[in-house]
Amino acid sequence: MRALIQRVSSAAVIVDDETVGEINAGLVVFLGVGAGDDEADLNYVARKIVGMRVFEDEAGRMNRSVVDVGGSVLLVSQFTLYGDLRKGRRPGFDRAAEPEEAHRLYEAMIDVLSQDVPVRTGRFGARMRVHITNEGPATFWLDSADR
Repeated sequence: MRALIQRVSSAAVIVDDETVGEINAGLVVFLGVGAGDDEADLNYVARKIVGMRVFEDEAGRMNRSVVDVGGSVLLVSQFTLYGDLRKGRRPGFDRAAEPEEAHRLYEAMIDVLSQDVPVRTGRFGARMRVHITNEGPATFWLDSADR
C-alpha cells in the first residue's frame, strides 16, 4: 500500500463540479492499493498517517501529529501510485490491486482512520479535481513494502 501525504492548510475534491470532500488544516492522503495488500498493510499505513509528526510545535519543529493539532484527513484513492514507467512511455499498472479489492481496502482505511481523526474523501474510481494548499511545502512518501 502506498500513500503520498501532503500537509495542507486546506484541500478539496471536486467531482462533476460538486465538492465531495473538503478539509481545513490537516493531511491529504493519496492512497494506492497494491496487488497482495492486506489488513496488515492497511494498519501499518493508517498508524503512520495518524502518528507522523509533521506539524510544527511552538519552537517551529515538526513535532506534532494530525491528531495533536486537531486536523483532518482528506483521503483520495489513486491507483496511479502503482504506475510503472520502467518500460516504454505509457505506465503499466500490473502491480495495482484489482478495483474491487482496492475499493474494499480504501473503505476499510476510512473506517480505521476515522477512529482517530475526522476523515473526508474523494469518490473512489471517479475522475476528480483535487485542490490543495500544501503547507511548507511538506510532502511525504509511505510504502508498506518498506516496513
